[in-house]
Amino acid sequence: MSADVQMSSAREEVEFPYRALSSAAIASVVCAVLAALFGFFFWPGLGFSLLGIILGFLGYRQIKRFPQEFAGHALATTGVVLNLLVVVGGVSRHSYIYLTEVPDGYTRVHFWELQQASSAAQDKPSSKAFEIDGNAIFLKGYIHPSSGSGLLKRFILVPDLGTCCFGGQPKSSDMIEINLLNGQTTKAGLTKKKLAGTFMLNQGPQRVTDFDNNVFYRMKVDQIR
Repeated sequence: MSADVQMSSAREEVEFPYRALSSAAIASVVCAVLAALFGFFFWPGLGFSLLGIILGFLGYRQIKRFPQEFAGHALATTGVVLNLLVVVGGVSRHSYIYLTEVPDGYTRVHFWELQQASSAAQDKPSSKAFEIDGNAIFLKGYIHPSSGSGLLKRFILVPDLGTCCFGGQPKSSDMIEINLLNGQTTKAGLTKKKLAGTFMLNQGPQRVTDFDNNVFYRMKVDQIR
């Protein structure tokens, strides 16, 4: 090989050095994909988009500071734009669902309004429970695994599965005995349920099979999703 060819090759290596794609830019696009997959169904999944936006800007900054070492400016920009679109779309979708999910004639009640604090000296019905006794309400919760499997007409509703899935027993103010009306059934599982029906406060604590604690609340459900 002649000296001229060797010098030309060396010059090309200097002028066109290898540059690695910014890992932050790549991660930003990956976060957008994860957010789109999970965030549109479960709002906490939109957290991937927030992380992706941060990573996209970090990737852009990294490329700007070290242009001879890193490439991927367009990739970082794409990641930021995609994540912004997912955040806007996801927030809009979940907001619409929240604003329209309560059927006409029912009032939204949050499970935490029925619970007693873990530090409370006595587990008893909350003041909210007395307030809504006999009212038509809309509530969300999970079927306790001890309620059975398959299609259920009756079950115990709990606010979350954090305790019961590890063998714990829910407190009395953490349980609602559910009765589905009009021949309805629902499949047992770990997905959150949306219920609309009449809430009732038991006159006295009620015992339920497979549960150590009494049940304060019950609900006759007209609609379940």
